[in-house]
Amino acid sequence: MDIETTNRPAALLENRPTSPDQMRAFATALHPRRTDLVRIGPADDGGYLLPDVLEGIEACFSPGVGTSSDFELACAERGMQVFLADATVDGPAVDHPAFHFIPKFIGGYDDDTTISLDSWAASCWPGTGDLLLQMDIEGAEYASLLAATPALLRRFRVMVVEFHLLGQLAADPFFAIAASVFAKLLADHAVVHIHPNNFCDVVEVAGVPTPHVMEFTFVRRDQLVDLGWATQFPHPLDIDNDPSRPLALPELWFHG
Repeated sequence: MDIETTNRPAALLENRPTSPDQMRAFATALHPRRTDLVRIGPADDGGYLLPDVLEGIEACFSPGVGTSSDFELACAERGMQVFLADATVDGPAVDHPAFHFIPKFIGGYDDDTTISLDSWAASCWPGTGDLLLQMDIEGAEYASLLAATPALLRRFRVMVVEFHLLGQLAADPFFAIAASVFAKLLADHAVVHIHPNNFCDVVEVAGVPTPHVMEFTFVRRDQLVDLGWATQFPHPLDIDNDPSRPLALPELWFHG
C-alpha cells in the first residue's frame, strides 16, 4: 500500500493543490489485481463485479437503496441475510424474507437519523462471520469508512463501494481525506476491479484522467486468488451504467 497520506494538520485546512506525483501514486496504489470475477445483480446500473469467493458469506450490508434491489436479491438467493439502510426511501424495491431494512442514513456517528457501520453491524449481525459490503451512499462513504473500526472492516470478505466526488482529489482537504480512507481499506484488502460510472464525466486531476464516480471492488487479502495485474478494462462482464455513452477506465488507473 503506497498511497501517500499526510500527517500535516494543515492539509485538512488549506486548499493545497495535489501534485502530479501524489496523484499518480494514489492511482497506482489502487491498480487492481486480476482474479476470477462474477457479475451479481442486473445487467445494467446496479450490477457489480465481485470475486468468486462468495460461498460462506453470512450477510450482506447494503447502505443506499435505489430503485432496484436486484443485487440484494441475488445475495439473498445465495443464502445471505441482507441488511439495507436508507433514510430517503420507504424500503427496498422488492420484498424478500431475508431482507431487513432500517430508514436511516449510514455515516460516521449515531443519532436519530444516522447510524455508523459498527453500530449497524453490531445490532444486526454480531459475531465474527464473514460479511459483504455493497455501499452507494452519494459521498457519505468517506466519513462512514473512516469511522469504521479495522475489526469490522476485516469481517467484510468482499466490499464494493461506489466512490463519489473524485474530481475533488485535485486539492486538500479532500485528497487528504480520500487518501486516508483508501489507505485504511488497503491495509487488509486488495482492489480487484474498478468500474467508472459513466453517468458522470472524466476530469483531469493533476494530469491523471479521473472519472468523477467509480465503483471499486475489494477482497480481503486472505481470500485473494492472485493471478497478477488486471490489464483488461473494461472486463468482459462490465456493462456501462448508461449504454449511450461508453466509458473505459483511464489507463493510469490500471497496470497497462
